[in-house]
Amino acid sequence: MKIAVIGASGNAGSRITAELAGRGHQVTAIARHPERIAPHANVTPARGDVMDQAGLARLVTGHAAAISSVHFLASDPVKLIAAARESKVGRYLVVGGAGSLDVSPGVRLVTTPSFPVAYKPEAEAGAAFLDLLRAEQELSWTFVSPSALFVAGQRTGKFRLGTDQLLTASDGKSWISFEDFAVALADEIERPAHIRQRFTVGY
Repeated sequence: MKIAVIGASGNAGSRITAELAGRGHQVTAIARHPERIAPHANVTPARGDVMDQAGLARLVTGHAAAISSVHFLASDPVKLIAAARESKVGRYLVVGGAGSLDVSPGVRLVTTPSFPVAYKPEAEAGAAFLDLLRAEQELSWTFVSPSALFVAGQRTGKFRLGTDQLLTASDGKSWISFEDFAVALADEIERPAHIRQRFTVGY
């Protein structure tokens, strides 16, 4: 499958690129600095700017799926969604955040008193991105939220999936590694189960 990864040099994007390439997919790794993309036979680095709607649409055209793995405050969801729509890409997947997940009915994590103030603007922007997708009429989209802690770790292939509720392990910790998140996202591309939905990944 031919898949574009926007933000392929980042923490999540680089793991997603590696996971997809390792499964034999042909990956177009889009980044502002494509020289930072790790070499792989199945990876083609491409220079792209998340604020360049027309340029992104051209880069994504011809792909079966496109993944957006970029910081919400460093991009414009309206432009990203429009670029995906213009490209006629088969599926559009977004690496989301945990802030928009519910901790109780109707209560998002980002609104709780314990949510770190420093991360609140990014989390609120992610929630706004999800709301835009839910109003989208054309794209076959999927928004994938990690658990509260999204960190470097191991690829175990063992995790849980949820929908709109924050996943918490038996020890009370809510987390997922970049590596296992990439596995879950690649699984979703290969075996679609959340079309026009959000799902979450955690231990």
